[in-house]
Amino acid sequence: MPASTDDVVALTELLGRSPRADFDVVVRRAGGRPVVIRNAPLLDDGTPMPTRYWLVDPELGVAVARLESAGGVREAEGVVDADVLRAAHARYAAERDAALAPGHDGPRPHGGVGGTRTGVKCLHAHYAYFLAGGDDPVGRWVDEHLPDDVKVKAT
Repeated sequence: MPASTDDVVALTELLGRSPRADFDVVVRRAGGRPVVIRNAPLLDDGTPMPTRYWLVDPELGVAVARLESAGGVREAEGVVDADVLRAAHARYAAERDAALAPGHDGPRPHGGVGGTRTGVKCLHAHYAYFLAGGDDPVGRWVDEHLPDDVKVKAT
């Protein structure tokens, strides 16, 4: 379901600018505030958008940033099975690429979660994919390491 006018207003406030791609809200806090959006694979000018799922919740964003600054990217990459992670990247890319219009022959997004094909680039992107229902071992790791008081109680 495409974003409503209220969703566009909320995302504009969260980003501090208007969104540049079509999106829909796939995870919300109780009360309706957007937590995770699913972006179209192309921006409004046709530029590829590799980040399909985007964590837009400010509190979760800060909590995940704390994990990253404490070495979380390296730690998660060290404990997650590389083959399982590669499979998550492939699923993410396949879903995003399937959203391109049939016959699209222009520039295409590349990579998996966070635009990379291997390893861990961004805990935020992995967590967004996990919250949206993606089978993402890094997102699961993030969820296990976040304080309970910031986790999503979705509607």
